[in-house]
Amino acid sequence: MAQVAIREVFKEFGTVKVLHGVNVDIEDGQFVVLVGPSGCGKSTLLRMVAGLEQVTGGVIQIGDRTVNHLPPAKRDIAMVFQNYALYPHKTVRDNMAFALKLRKTDPKLVAERVDRAADILDLKPYLDRYPRQLSGGQRQRVAMGRAIVRDPQVFLFDEPLSNLDAKLRVQMRTEIKELHQRLKTTTIYVTHDQVEAMTMADKIVVMQGGRIEQIGAPLELFDRPANIFVAGFIGSPSMNMLKGVVKQGRVEVGGRVLPHPEDARVAEGQQVIYGIRPEHLDIASDGIPATISVIEPTGSETMVFLRFGEQEVTALFRERHDFRPGDVLDLKPRADAVHLFDAATGQRL
Repeated sequence: MAQVAIREVFKEFGTVKVLHGVNVDIEDGQFVVLVGPSGCGKSTLLRMVAGLEQVTGGVIQIGDRTVNHLPPAKRDIAMVFQNYALYPHKTVRDNMAFALKLRKTDPKLVAERVDRAADILDLKPYLDRYPRQLSGGQRQRVAMGRAIVRDPQVFLFDEPLSNLDAKLRVQMRTEIKELHQRLKTTTIYVTHDQVEAMTMADKIVVMQGGRIEQIGAPLELFDRPANIFVAGFIGSPSMNMLKGVVKQGRVEVGGRVLPHPEDARVAEGQQVIYGIRPEHLDIASDGIPATISVIEPTGSETMVFLRFGEQEVTALFRERHDFRPGDVLDLKPRADAVHLFDAATGQRL
């Protein structure tokens, strides 16, 4: 295991700047998730740690070594790819053992490591099968097993679950987390799925446009997003963002005075974005009158989409209601769950 330090890292492809001075500290044994929309630079950053892309500027350290100019084989990392990258003509056993055989590792040690990884990942019955004879989830386990047998200092995962169906994705998510708890190997995991990030990470790095928006523990980002982008990206369903204005120390949204955080630093006449998560809206007589447009019951909860003037609002109820499109609900935000952002800068107030 090892610490990973990413210091003022830049990446350019010709004249296109992809990363703009990224700084991340990853502790020994930590599970860190890089999350953000497509094109934000998260996979490029992971590939630079792996040595598959060159660093334009800055320093990447694994343990006490600067690895900028080391080839991937010398970095003591193991990477699990989105498309599994298995050899179709080799059995599961040979796929898992391949990297060790290239190093001319003692055959007895190779067999021991393959058997250990197969036990951890429940692959013993499939060791003599070929990738084409396996399901998507089994192939992903083989790719993980191939990484485990190398006993690296750092595991790198590049959107490993995006090719799986929804149910299998949830199962594999749990298995990867359990694997990390068992091996305690430093792990960097890339995904665009914020639910994966929230459920798996010790620390989340939220990226946009080649820059880091916020770094923190999952619940820290959920409870205190640094800006509008993080607030909208972390949490499912997304946070409601309503346009408002500060008048006489109070926040008005659509002519209604709404509760706001007492510690918010606001100025008279300031344009603000009033953030409230769908699950933090209650039905109350002194709330915002909003008209229901769509209702989505899922059994355990009901999602309701509404319109308040020209603004859209989403509410989430865990108790059951007999709602119909066209009904008007008076929705009141819970005062202790409100987030205020500056409309001009997008930063938390």
